[in-house]
Amino acid sequence: MPEDLTIGVDIGGTKVAAALVGSTGEIAEKIRGPMNAAGTAAEGFAAVADVIRAVLSAVPEARAAVKGIGLCAPGPLDPKTGIVLNPPNLPCWRNFPLAAETERAFGVPARVDNDANAAGLAEALWGSGAGYTNVFYATLGTGIGTGIVFDRKIYHGRTGSAAEGGHVTIDYNGPKCGCGKPGCIEALASGPAIARRAQDKLAVGAGVRVTDQNVTPYRDSLILQLAGSLDGVRAEHVGQAFHEGDRAAREVLEETAHLLTVWLGNIVDLLEPDVMVVGGGIAGLMSGFFPGISRNLPRWAINQRAAEIPLVMARYGADAGIAGAGALCR
Repeated sequence: MPEDLTIGVDIGGTKVAAALVGSTGEIAEKIRGPMNAAGTAAEGFAAVADVIRAVLSAVPEARAAVKGIGLCAPGPLDPKTGIVLNPPNLPCWRNFPLAAETERAFGVPARVDNDANAAGLAEALWGSGAGYTNVFYATLGTGIGTGIVFDRKIYHGRTGSAAEGGHVTIDYNGPKCGCGKPGCIEALASGPAIARRAQDKLAVGAGVRVTDQNVTPYRDSLILQLAGSLDGVRAEHVGQAFHEGDRAAREVLEETAHLLTVWLGNIVDLLEPDVMVVGGGIAGLMSGFFPGISRNLPRWAINQRAAEIPLVMARYGADAGIAGAGALCR
């Protein structure tokens, strides 16, 4: 049994996952349970505490080796005080002192942060960003979250709200994001945005929104066959169709790669990180486009050495939240 362990806890709106995290980022004894997001604050915390206790019960000899508990929780939150403020996905918690309650219950230090910040730290310590001083991390999925890690420390900004890179606008005439701003990269290149762009392309092909007589139809696209209906199209259908050679899917993903290039050009000019690490469910779908994104970065950055910055896949996949939470206590 290692002598230096942390417990990483990944809290979502419907589930809690926790595991032991070793000093080099290895994960063991992962346990998952339901999250009581709609109950009282105490009931919500009880759901978290139950999963932590289950991990400790699974490996009783680990209890003495656990030096801290890290918790990833939906924001907004204050990472300096460990208080969860008012997350829409966790209505049970309003100004809830999650770190203090965890320390009181388990007698070890506790740290709280959002999932992208924490996952970025795990990648900087143990993952694809290890060995680099300044790491920019992005998770591409239902939303787009980012984290900035300078010299193995998360950059939080003045109030803890820094690194909201998913809400950088690259088209002020673009679609409105869930945050209220127009043209955020999240509104243009997240999983739902990819699905919407595919739906629009297929709708034109079906004659629903034809405005240009020279438009190329996509009536036979495999995307529609996989989804079963236009409204049923999801990013995973686009990805599967792309891997099977579908033209519409390829065009949608090429457009997504272009949008990500524009965005990352801004990131390079602002931060010039040593490495850019990308994780999340959409990252695997887009990874084949990474070399092209890197080649085209100098067109979208004043920094003409932008293409030298490695653009790499993250080490941690579905366990990014657990690894990141475990890293918070390092």
